[in-house]
Amino acid sequence: MSTSQYKQRKVRALQISQCINELFAHKEGTALNYNSPWELLVAVILSAQSRDTKVNEITSTLFLTFPTIESIAKSTYEEFDALISTINYHITKGKNIVESARKIMSKHKGIVPESIEALMELPGVGRKTANVIVANAFGDIQGIAVDTHVRRLSIKMNLTDNTDPSKIEKDLCDLLPKELWFTFHNNLIYYGREICPARVHDCSKHPLTVLFPEAENRWPKASGILE
Repeated sequence: MSTSQYKQRKVRALQISQCINELFAHKEGTALNYNSPWELLVAVILSAQSRDTKVNEITSTLFLTFPTIESIAKSTYEEFDALISTINYHITKGKNIVESARKIMSKHKGIVPESIEALMELPGVGRKTANVIVANAFGDIQGIAVDTHVRRLSIKMNLTDNTDPSKIEKDLCDLLPKELWFTFHNNLIYYGREICPARVHDCSKHPLTVLFPEAENRWPKASGILE
């Protein structure tokens, strides 16, 4: 990437950040409902390939039946799965959550760890999930969590040449000051859900396309590669 392209991307990233911050100033962090770091961890694991509204519907009942980490750790896969069976990939997600609860009880004395590294040792927790947990639950901003919305919109807006989430995260963190990382992640997700979904459509008048007209014809595939 040339110096000129880097400067253009840096300016565009700041413009995008300002635009989505204004669009979603009424939003506060993640759309997932939670009352503790553990509840957020469960919700984020459940949210993969699923709508937040569906996750919130499930957890509203789930946390009444299993209110603590210990209660989930003591449950069987079958007992837990019965309460999340309507969500995508529920068997894998359920096993990861139960095993994470057991590991937190045995290794962390029943307390959700606060570091990215320790969280990533839990079943079903990758860097994206860990970033969401430490940022929202502990106020520790260590990066920009790159989910499917952040990835495709970063590519669509030509903020990166990469398709791998970890490399996209590095590019975005390099373009934006740290104080903008948290809102950039959350608000770009809201933008993808509420304004510019993944399916090909006319987005010429969308706020970010107005900032970067080339985005109208840039449609990343699920893999992150442009069609």
